[in-house]
Amino acid sequence: MLSGPSGVGKSTVVAELRQSSPEIWFSVSVTTRKPRPGEVDGRDYYFVDDKEFDRLVADGELLEWAAPHGTHRSGTPRRPIEDKLKTGVPCLLDINLAGARQVKRVMPDAYMVFLTPPSWDELVRRLTCRGTESAEVIDRRLATAREELAAADEFDITLVNASVTEVCRQLVALIEPGVSSSGSLDPPRGLQGGLGGWLPPGVDRKQAAQWQGHRSPRALSTRRSTSFLGSWTASTGW
Repeated sequence: MLSGPSGVGKSTVVAELRQSSPEIWFSVSVTTRKPRPGEVDGRDYYFVDDKEFDRLVADGELLEWAAPHGTHRSGTPRRPIEDKLKTGVPCLLDINLAGARQVKRVMPDAYMVFLTPPSWDELVRRLTCRGTESAEVIDRRLATAREELAAADEFDITLVNASVTEVCRQLVALIEPGVSSSGSLDPPRGLQGGLGGWLPPGVDRKQAAQWQGHRSPRALSTRRSTSFLGSWTASTGW
């Protein structure tokens, strides 16, 4: 799972990986928000209205869902992930913090990667330069970002998105690493990462103590059992 605050560049990283690493399968989220310029339904997101999203939730067709900024809802369809994991295809989920926590509860072996910006100022710049949201929405996203950055220690490793190319290289190394006979991850080199001396407003150093890159000796979720989905029987067109 790839997570991080809004504006950190997750979508840009995923777009680059789609081009450079076609062997990796990317989960496409469903969302109630309107498409941004250049976004394509079925490639970037499945864009649905509130009524359809309510149906997906009621029918159990979403692995997780959340309303991270209070403006719209987004979620991850179950069926495609189930199908890919059964065949051992490497999978990557681009997901928000609330969604990552939900998936982790039902899929404890999922490997969690947290993406951070080079600095708080850079995160603010990326959000404001989009030109797609009002000042009120941007302020709300920044407030959410402070909470998300403080939760980085819940993840297995932290990567700093100073270079999209470098982050993609690191992610590919994590998704397709050497795995020992015991099933533990043989971590790639050069993934120490770090946030230097900066902290976002409202986050103290105790909260951020674990922002330096770290990893867990757990195998990637794509190599594990999918028994947590075994009882799911709902059908979906995805």
